[in-house]
This record gives sequence, structure tokens and C-alpha cells, in this order.
Amino acid sequence: MGVYSTTPHLLRAARGEVVDRPPVWMMRQAGRYMKAYRDLRDKYPSFRDRSEIPEVAIEVSLQPWRAFQPDGVILFSDIVTPLPGLGIDMDIAEGKGPIIHSPLRTQEQIDLLHPLEPEAALPFIKTILQALRSEVGDKSTVLGFVGAPWTLAAYAVEGKGSKTYSIIKNMAFSDPTILHQLLAKLADAIAIYARYQIDSGAQVIQMFDSWAGQLSPQDYDTFALPYQQRVFQQVKQTHPDTPLILLVSGSAGVLERMAQSGADIVSVDWAVDMADARARLGKQVKVQGNLDPGVLFGSKQFIRDRILDTVRKAGNWGHILNLGHGVLPETPEENVAFFFETAKELNLAGVKN
Repeated sequence: MGVYSTTPHLLRAARGEVVDRPPVWMMRQAGRYMKAYRDLRDKYPSFRDRSEIPEVAIEVSLQPWRAFQPDGVILFSDIVTPLPGLGIDMDIAEGKGPIIHSPLRTQEQIDLLHPLEPEAALPFIKTILQALRSEVGDKSTVLGFVGAPWTLAAYAVEGKGSKTYSIIKNMAFSDPTILHQLLAKLADAIAIYARYQIDSGAQVIQMFDSWAGQLSPQDYDTFALPYQQRVFQQVKQTHPDTPLILLVSGSAGVLERMAQSGADIVSVDWAVDMADARARLGKQVKVQGNLDPGVLFGSKQFIRDRILDTVRKAGNWGHILNLGHGVLPETPEENVAFFFETAKELNLAGVKN
């Protein structure tokens, strides 16, 4: 990119620099609400094909960039993508999510797992990320995408999505030794994977601990937080300047604990008022979020009011505007466009508390 390049807006905010408006992107911004994505899905019905064939994944990742020019362009992937590289066979069923063919339930299965070698197991990731960086240049920030140890362990042990998490909680509460071994192996693999993404062009990494909100706070402290810390510490050792974002779904009860993870930015969901989140997290912690995705079904005036409310409450430092969760499949594309347009017209000087 040469000497003429400037640091992208989101990257500056993520590093704690003062910016004139909050950067904005949207979780699940590449996906089913976009006709362009649905057309591509018809051509490539397998999610693994869409996320692992480089030219297809590049195209999907760039669809929202071309349509809305968000400040963040995120790798189109899934949190379970690296699992085959550890020896965990999986597929991703359309509309149902990941399926683990032989769920991990025994010591023998844990012992058979091997370290992740991303260059051998996931070479497409480098191709995709390098292409995204090349395409957006300094106009946007390329985000990498990893799952957290607890959530990946939950998939690997349950075998699929769950409403009760009873199988992994059974393991956690009756045979925690096996689970801790699995969590440690997953944490080390995720750290290797995150570093590989950064080396391949990712400028910020977001870690999704989607299921950690299903843990009681004391169990979060035992099974989620130490392994989040293990990942982030390893990444910081080699890549201290890469901002790290942590998302936990249903995180209202563990927000303060998320701030102890080593993440630079805590992604806040919409069940918490942003002013309360700021107060609970303290002035030094940067935040992302937190519009309810359902707001995008409202009128333009309603969407604008909610954006302004969130930005005012987040204050004029260390905030990345986003939804509190992923954009919903039926969301009108014109409302997504309006969300981005409105966000980019903001001037923080004009929305101070």
C-alpha cells in the first residue's frame, strides 16, 4: 500500500485514537438478507464451499462492501472452520449450523486431537484475507473471525447446536478434567489460527464466544474466561498491536468478566443499555454495538433515533457502531443501507452528551 496509505477509520478507533465519527460495520453483514448472497447460495448450496472456495468466499465477503462501504469487512467463515485441522470432522448444514460427526465424549478422543497447522489445513484463509486487504486497501479495515474455546468445545461435545447444553454441562460438572484438556487444546489452536489470520492480512480479530452466555457467572470464570485469556495472551505475545474484540451472546450478566479477558473491545448486546455498559466496563474499555437487529425493521426516523441514542450513550471515544447481534435474514436491504448512511454522516462533536 506504500507510504501514501492512511490508517483505516475502524482500526484507528479500535486502537483508541480519537475519531470524528464512530466506525460502523454489521455482524452477519454478508448473508441472507442480501439478494446477491442468496443468488450465490443457489449456485453453491454447501456453506463449506461458500466459505472455503477462495473466489466464492471473497465475493461473499465483498458483497456488503460494494453495496454499503462499511468501515469493517469481515472474513466470511464459520467458527468451526478450523476444527477439521485438529482432527474433528464436521459439516455445516444449511439453516441448522455445524454438525460434528463423532462428538467428543472420551479421553481417547481428546488424546487423538493434534495441533493446528493452518498452512496445511486452511490455506484458503490466507488467499481470502490477502484478497480482501488488496480490494479494500486503506478504505476499510479487514476483520478476522475465530470461535472461542468454550463455544467450540460445546459444538464438539454436543455434536450440534443445543437449547440446553446438557451434554457439555454434564461433562463440565461431572468430568471436568476431560473438558479442561479439550479447552486447553482448543485455546492453543485458536491462538495459532488468529495469528495466521493476522499474518494473512486481518487487521482486527473478533472472537465469538456465542454460547458462553449460557454459563452461570461462576462457571464462566471456570470454563470460558481462563481460555479466552489463554488465546488473547498468546496472540498479544506475537501481535501486540492487533486489536481484539470479544463477543458473548446474552452477556448482560458477565460484561465485567469479559473486560478481564484481555480483549481490547467488548461487543455489547442489545439487552444492556449502552450507558449502563459503559458504566459497568469503565472508561478504559472500548465497546462495540449495540443496536437491536430488530430496529432495522422500523422506520428510517426510528432507526436514526436509535443510532443517535446508542452513539450518545457510548460517548465520543472507543466505540465501534454495530448491531448487538447479527443482522436478521428478512431485513430490508434499503434499511441496512440507511443504517450505514446515517452512521457515516454522524459527527461526534454534534452528539456529545
